[in-house]
Amino acid sequence: MWTDENGPALLPVSEVRHLLTLTDWSRDDLKDLYLRADLCRQEHQSRVDGVAVMFFPTSSLRTRVSFERAAVEMGLQSIVFPPETLDKSEDLRDVAGYLASWASLIVVRHPDIAVLERLAEADTVPVVNAMTDANHPCEVLSDLYALSQDTNIFALRFLFVGADGNIARAWWEASRAFGLDIRQSCPRELRVPDMPWNEDLSDAMTTADVVITDGPGIHADALASYIVTQKLLDTAPVGVRFAPCPPFIRGREASADAIAHPAFVGYEFKRYLKPVQQAVMSWVLDA
Repeated sequence: MWTDENGPALLPVSEVRHLLTLTDWSRDDLKDLYLRADLCRQEHQSRVDGVAVMFFPTSSLRTRVSFERAAVEMGLQSIVFPPETLDKSEDLRDVAGYLASWASLIVVRHPDIAVLERLAEADTVPVVNAMTDANHPCEVLSDLYALSQDTNIFALRFLFVGADGNIARAWWEASRAFGLDIRQSCPRELRVPDMPWNEDLSDAMTTADVVITDGPGIHADALASYIVTQKLLDTAPVGVRFAPCPPFIRGREASADAIAHPAFVGYEFKRYLKPVQQAVMSWVLDA
């Protein structure tokens, strides 16, 4: 629920918005979101009187801080539970139905995207995906917003270095939704299905304007030769941006000299998490 000059208002059930994936997004949706993020940065975003119920594990750092701080700045009270709270026999449509009595929206980080989908099926309160094992839409939206500050994101060539996983799939979702030029570089057996691919990292790097990585997880041995280094970044086009998805480990997906390279934009880019998370909450609330 939110208030405006006309008093309390509720979204009709048929108009409840969720952000679970980017598959049904368009460039117009992206433009709307980024205009909202601009307003948030200028402190012109509408105030919202309500509650954001959030589910985060104790290990969550950047996403949780940015969502909680964004909620406070919007006027929302955040109430945080561990994601295991949702691992229950009670039908999650009923959980959402009850929470709708007090919550304006639900922000969820949970391994299983089916948990978020079940909450959203109730269509009683907006549900926002703060990361699952299937994807991580808000992370990608934030990185694209950071890039949009000084360049045309639709003219960039993106390179994802790493295995099939939630970050790779989130970027592939964004690529298809917004028409981005993206390639993946990894061993053949670790490809994202249908994603453009170049097994030769040295060759792929020569045409990359933006380089993204993710932790190797169980594929560390297979990806041992796919570490982004200073030497590789030096072969990329002038102005290349290197944005490893945190948490990264020096010497694992990226060498220490790659993090020290002028191309590294990790800390700078993540400053934009807060206004984008705030814009996402504004978007699902249509506030």
